[in-house]
Amino acid sequence: MKLLLSALLCVALALLALGWRSGEGLRLIDVSASAATPPPGPEPMDATPLAPRHDPPPPAVTPALAAAPAAPVDPVGSNASPALLLPVQGVDLAQLHDTFTDARGEGRVHDAIDIMAPAGTPVLAVADGHIEKLFDSERGGLTIYQFDPSGRFAYYYAHLERYADGLAEQQRVRRGQVIGHVGSTGNANADAPHLHFAIFVLGPERHWWEGAAINPYPILRGEQPLP
Repeated sequence: MKLLLSALLCVALALLALGWRSGEGLRLIDVSASAATPPPGPEPMDATPLAPRHDPPPPAVTPALAAAPAAPVDPVGSNASPALLLPVQGVDLAQLHDTFTDARGEGRVHDAIDIMAPAGTPVLAVADGHIEKLFDSERGGLTIYQFDPSGRFAYYYAHLERYADGLAEQQRVRRGQVIGHVGSTGNANADAPHLHFAIFVLGPERHWWEGAAINPYPILRGEQPLP
């Protein structure tokens, strides 16, 4: 009996020793395996280098356009009147003669220019305006007084053969419109029909029969503006 108990005790001790060693060995093996294999962690970033970024280039900056050059300034000033039209159809500048200061009878000066042309040649309005007065005078014969739109100037046409059909006082006329015909009425020589043309600067009263005469010659030629 004692022998049997001793044998059982020996077997139990052997099993106990074997179990301790087996557990320790398993633990050691587990620790070694843990030491050899690192714990799982976050996935490493892709080691492939990123392709260089190609952003679109910024829009080209267009430089400001240089200001367009200013139009040439009229040397006679912005208030200068445009050149007047030659008042006799078919006459050119080369045919004009400056007779403004020519002497006339009774100590008078001409105060106008004479534009020679065959009788019946159309007479043209030198500018826009209106017919202020149609007058038959002893010296000027059939005459026209035309006022410009501002009322500052009167254009005087004299020695007419006749007026244009339908012409009337206070009628508006346009530059280049036929208003009469060259003649030799009044004191003009019948053998030398012509247009007697004058320009008057009107006073504040705007009387058609009075004004300061200025020389039409350089104005008609475009050499100087109306004052």
